[in-house]
Amino acid sequence: MLQRFYDWTLALSRTKHAPAVMAAVSFADASFCPLMPHPLLALLVMARPDRAYWYATLCTVTSVAGAFLGYAIGHLLYETLGLWLVQTMHYEAHMEKFQAMFAEWGFWLIVGKGLTPIPFKIVTIGAGVAGYGLIPFTIASVLARAMNFYAIAWVLKHQGGRIDALVRRYGTQIGWAISLAIVALVVWWFALR
Repeated sequence: MLQRFYDWTLALSRTKHAPAVMAAVSFADASFCPLMPHPLLALLVMARPDRAYWYATLCTVTSVAGAFLGYAIGHLLYETLGLWLVQTMHYEAHMEKFQAMFAEWGFWLIVGKGLTPIPFKIVTIGAGVAGYGLIPFTIASVLARAMNFYAIAWVLKHQGGRIDALVRRYGTQIGWAISLAIVALVVWWFALR
């Protein structure tokens, strides 16, 4: 079943609308949406390795554009929309600690968190709440997102064939491992609450 899904998504990533969908998800991920562009970027690079760096650039540009919306939500709409988004993702307990860290580590916090699986929207909204300067915010966001997306593009451009062979050979085992990892993450997530 995983093999069919993998083949289907790879075929879907070859369609002309796939880059636009990835760009929209990348924009939304940096501001308000729980989806991440990384899987779409990976599929697009696997389908078209010759366009790997173009896809990474598209992801970076749209993510930074979305970061400005996240910043605006934090700076202008935190008491309404921003707080609701933070509560929806169960990060409200971390926001106060995040703000204290922001005062001391602002630039490096954006760069560091932008490279991790922590939702980038939390960083952008937090930067807006803190009133962090727009120029260092922009530079840090570009650095974080470019390093993240270009690393994925580089690895898959150069190792995508090997990864594809592994998925085709061990698809069932990988599917079970991913399923178990998702269950473990859900249990861990609810255990923290």
